Amino acid sequence: MSRIRLATPLDRHGIRAVHRAAFPESEREKIAGLALALLEWESTPPTISLVAEAGGEVIGHVAFSPVSLDHREDWSGYILAPLAVTPAHHGKGLGTALVESGIRQLAGADVLFVYGDPDYYGRFGFDAATAATYQPPHVLEYPFGWQALKLGSRRQAAAQGALRCVEPLDDPALW
Repeated sequence: MSRIRLATPLDRHGIRAVHRAAFPESEREKIAGLALALLEWESTPPTISLVAEAGGEVIGHVAFSPVSLDHREDWSGYILAPLAVTPAHHGKGLGTALVESGIRQLAGADVLFVYGDPDYYGRFGFDAATAATYQPPHVLEYPFGWQALKLGSRRQAAAQGALRCVEPLDDPALW
């Protein structure tokens, strides 16, 4: 049986191991480093880092970090990155549970962004049309992966503009 909880600095080793196991050799160190940097990053609003654990072992991780929109103080957004589950636990719904748990914690945010597989993230309601008016922080290697999910019940006109992300994500090589 697994459970999802907020990550703590004591989870560093487990978070690193999850990302190193889940990503290809060419990306694993960079993504594991990103996950650890986001775990320690202090921001307002805060970055949310969640782990899935079973038997006291971290078997999945996701981070949600804030993004800001040029000239919009009345707007709040987050980006989901990175997400990983150890290969031995794939297909058990842990990635879905991590994403859904994080979404529930983003009360008050307007939009959640992701840069990933449309087939996977589409199941949560992410789509390219919602993301289309927002310019990602860097040029995208795979533009079809830029997606967003409208959150909350606030009714406001669709926002647009350039997004700024927290420093650990502000690396063109990640995009």
